[in-house]
Amino acid sequence: MPALQPCAAPAAAAALLMTFWSAASSAPAASTADDPAPPEALFKDLFVAVQSRHLYADGKEFVDAVAKAAPDEILAHYHALRPASPGSLRDFVAAHFTLPTEVVPGPAASSLVPIDEHIDRLWSELTRSTPSAPPFASLLALPRPYVVPGGRFRELYYWDSYFTMLGLLESGRRDLVEDMVRDFAYLIDTFGHVPNGTRTYYLSRSQPPFFFEMVGLLSTDDPGQAFAQYLPELKHEYAYWMQGSAGLRPGQAHRHVVAMPDGSILNRYWDDRDSPRDESYAQDTDLARASSRPAHAVFRDIRAAAESGWDFSTRWFADPKDRASIDTTQIVPSDLNSLLFGLENAIRLGCERRPDVSCVRQFAAHAAARRRAVDRYLWDPAAGAYLDYRWTRRERIERVSAATLYPLVASLASDVQAAAVAAVAARQLLRPGGLVTTALESGQQWDAPNGWAPLQWIAIAGLRQYSKNALAETIACRFLHEVGAVYAQTGKLVEKYDVTRTDRRGGGGEYPTQDGFGWTNGVVRKLDALYPADTRYTRLEQCPGS
Repeated sequence: MPALQPCAAPAAAAALLMTFWSAASSAPAASTADDPAPPEALFKDLFVAVQSRHLYADGKEFVDAVAKAAPDEILAHYHALRPASPGSLRDFVAAHFTLPTEVVPGPAASSLVPIDEHIDRLWSELTRSTPSAPPFASLLALPRPYVVPGGRFRELYYWDSYFTMLGLLESGRRDLVEDMVRDFAYLIDTFGHVPNGTRTYYLSRSQPPFFFEMVGLLSTDDPGQAFAQYLPELKHEYAYWMQGSAGLRPGQAHRHVVAMPDGSILNRYWDDRDSPRDESYAQDTDLARASSRPAHAVFRDIRAAAESGWDFSTRWFADPKDRASIDTTQIVPSDLNSLLFGLENAIRLGCERRPDVSCVRQFAAHAAARRRAVDRYLWDPAAGAYLDYRWTRRERIERVSAATLYPLVASLASDVQAAAVAAVAARQLLRPGGLVTTALESGQQWDAPNGWAPLQWIAIAGLRQYSKNALAETIACRFLHEVGAVYAQTGKLVEKYDVTRTDRRGGGGEYPTQDGFGWTNGVVRKLDALYPADTRYTRLEQCPGS
């Protein structure tokens, strides 16, 4: 990947960033007009100055700070003083904001207790309760306690939480699972969707829609019962993802929906804002500067990739060697459409329990239409895989990723398709420590050599759905061995792992690898319950298929 252009001098960079901010802030998206304002809108040129000067090593630190006075009052002081040097600007911020508590490494296991016991202890370390939030803070209040991922991720995150819940149930913490489902329902009722995370700067986008899967955990033997209980929220979330689909003509797109060449509707990732992300302001403006495309288009595609959870991956790049070629909104992805197929069926099941015959027919038809469209546009018989589709060029993207396994976990694939996907995953993605995210090594964190707990679970659960039990156990055993090896060295569970070898945490991305870590804890705890014999293996060669 080519290096980005060096940063401009501070004054020039600030001027350029201010131009981006003004353009983005002058016409906020209608869908976000009533939401609490993010830090960039509240603190305007002060925000630009702080973030453009890289005042803090992590751009998330300032946007998570709590203002000590009203924004207008702080801005008046800033305009009067005009602190010019980085030191004076840092002093100004310290005087007018309370910065978040410094992130320290998560608790390591003393004398290496068994990993399950360590995870069970970690839940209390990662649990937060914020029934109210300070005025002018970016944090969104939630009515019930919840579990955060850990490290710099101090708030509730959407798709992370499903994988965390898997482990909470195994640890006997159903109370927290129920609390978190209620928190997500509250977010849908309040904002019309589940935001990326519970910060004002995340409100303009969501994340992969796992709410129905969370609800299903409440009554695994009879998921229709829980779906009926949360039917209003499930329908409301579906409406968010499908807004604008009525009357869309072939080749047109609106927010999350795309009308395919035959008129069928599929979905893409999207963000209602087209400005730099508050939490990664300087990085985003640097990337826009390195691109030949309009800055607002680059920002939108960066934000859409953040909604996908895969931020960042060559999956979203037109040119895998050039991050500036990111074009997420031009891509119809297999994972998102599989999840929405699952949501359609969850609503159908909930309506059956009501009963509401009209609703049952409607959502059965929605799911059937999506399956046909996925088979036509995302299934590649020659590759034996589900591939993403670049709708602006009417072509599939011939790069296999772990997202190809999502149709299996959603029960969207046929038996023949599932067998082909299993073979492709084993051949192209399986490594000594589990599945890589993609086969390309790019330096992006959602590419090789990294493997992530949520994608291991998607693969394992999907393969088990189609009785591909041997491969499912091979992946599980290898990932458990990987996690166990790093745990033995460090006493920690981390966010991502280098699965090309079996003793190293992952790397790459915009920030250092975090420990804690919610979704790793959850998936490992679940896999330990499913495959107790595999957790006792001390050598990789003992894993099935190794």
